[in-house]
Amino acid sequence: MPLQNRVTPTGDIIATPHRGLFTGNRGIIHDPATKTLLRKRWSSPAWITCVCEFRGWRRKVMGGRSWTELFFLDEATAFAAGHRPCFFCRRDDANRFRAAWEAGNGVADIRAREMDAVLHRERLDRGKKRLHPLPMPAAQLPDGAMVQAGEENFVIVQGRALQWSMVGYSEVNGEIENAMLLTPPSTLRALGAGYRCVLHPSACS
Repeated sequence: MPLQNRVTPTGDIIATPHRGLFTGNRGIIHDPATKTLLRKRWSSPAWITCVCEFRGWRRKVMGGRSWTELFFLDEATAFAAGHRPCFFCRRDDANRFRAAWEAGNGVADIRAREMDAVLHRERLDRGKKRLHPLPMPAAQLPDGAMVQAGEENFVIVQGRALQWSMVGYSEVNGEIENAMLLTPPSTLRALGAGYRCVLHPSACS
């Protein structure tokens, strides 16, 4: 049976055999004896996105009392869920993200924990995913922004909405209506300021 460690754009953690392009964590939220999640879905406001391979290190997933390995289809999915790049294994990406965050949000010399505090307010509403009104029509959102319409999630790429699934993205017939923003507004502004997130290859086919 697959472990419950795959993150959706809404921030939910589900069980699926598909792993995705990135890993990451929200602290320790699993029981290593049973390799199952605890009731809590985070133990730290630092929700980060990491590379799956780093310096040849190998980890046994949910194998000890260390951070709980989570997986994401791509970086757009991780952003929508409320994560940011890791300053340890993805330092260059994290610094580019911070620079774009500062430019987009009109701040300077922001620290990781300060970004985490903003993201924690923007991603959650009494423990559940916070949705935000669109600041502009969906077609005008920057690449990598994610929205929800009805029960479905979509990524915006070059003005087009592509439907998210566990295995990738697919074309949409017609316009999406009554969409709400999944990507935290501060991250959206970083995307608008030039940060280019890594998308699953199906978004570019």
